[in-house]
Amino acid sequence: MIKFENVSKKYPDGTVAVDSLTFEIQQGEFVVLIGPSGCGKTTTLKMINRLIPLTDGTIFLDGKKISEYDIHELRWNIGYVLQQIALFPHMTIEENIAIVPELKKWGRDKIKQRISELMEMVGLDYETYATRKPSELSGGQQQRVGVIRALAADPGIILMDEPFSALDPISREKLQDELLSLKKSLRKTTVFVTHDMQEALKLADRICIMKDGKIVQIGTPHQLITSPANDFVKEFVGGNSEKSVIDIKLEDLLQPVKGNEVEKTSSAKVSVSTPMQEIMENLSQHEQLAIEKDGDLIGYIDRKTVMKHLSTILEKGG
Repeated sequence: MIKFENVSKKYPDGTVAVDSLTFEIQQGEFVVLIGPSGCGKTTTLKMINRLIPLTDGTIFLDGKKISEYDIHELRWNIGYVLQQIALFPHMTIEENIAIVPELKKWGRDKIKQRISELMEMVGLDYETYATRKPSELSGGQQQRVGVIRALAADPGIILMDEPFSALDPISREKLQDELLSLKKSLRKTTVFVTHDMQEALKLADRICIMKDGKIVQIGTPHQLITSPANDFVKEFVGGNSEKSVIDIKLEDLLQPVKGNEVEKTSSAKVSVSTPMQEIMENLSQHEQLAIEKDGDLIGYIDRKTVMKHLSTILEKGG
C-alpha cells in the first residue's frame, strides 16, 4: 500500500532529517512512527502526502509514485489529523466534517448520512452537536471531530501526527480506545506519529523506532519487547520490558466467555497451560485468542487488554 524506497530528506544547510528509509506498510495496517525529538518521524509522515518534498528516493502508493498523482487527488485520498485540531471556528461541526466530501461533489443526503454515522461512532450525537461551533466543544470532543473529519470522504490512508498529545490523560485514553474500535471496524491504512511508547504499544500493529533519521527497528509490539535490536530500543521500549512480559499472568488478562462469543470471533485457540511467551507470539498474529482447559472454552484474551496491561507495567517502571 505505502512503500518507501531509499527515501531521504536533506535541507540546504546540510541537515539530514530522514536518511535512506526503505520499508513497506501493508493495506489496513496500523503503523506507529516513534523516536526522540528530531528523529525524522513527522518529516517521514509529511512526505507521504507531499507536505514536505523528499530529496532522494521514491514513495509509492498502490504501486504508483506519489509524484505522479495530482496533488488534490493524492490529498483527498489521505485523511490527516494534527495535534493542533485546526477546525474552522466560524463553521459548524457538520460543515467542518463535510469539507472534503463537498469538494469531491458528494450528494447532500450522502454527506449528511456519512457525518451522522461517523459522529455516532465517536459518541457525538448528531442532533446535539452537528450545528454547534468548535468553541462550544471540549478539547477531547474537538479532537474527535478532527479524527472523523479525516475519515469523512472514506480515504484509503490516514496520517495522524501526535493527535492526542495535547489532551488530558483521561480524554487521551478514551480517544485511544475509540481509535482502537475504529481501527478494528474500518481497517484503514494508518500511519501514526507519537512520542509515547505506551500509546504505541496500545495502538500499533507494527512500531517503527527511529533515531537520527534512520530506522533502528521495526516490528510488532511483541517483537520489540522480547527481541530489541539493541540497547537503545530496549531502553526506549521500557528497560526491563522483557521481564515484564514474562511476569504477566494469564489470570490477570482472562475474560469470561459470554455465550458463543469466542467461537464467533476467535480464529485461534490455545491451552490454559501454554507459556505466556507463546501466547504473546500468537497475539501478534490474532486480535483475540480463545483459552481452553481440558478441551472446554474457559475465556479469552485480546491484544488490546494485553497491551493496556503491559502499558501499566511499563509506566510503573516494569
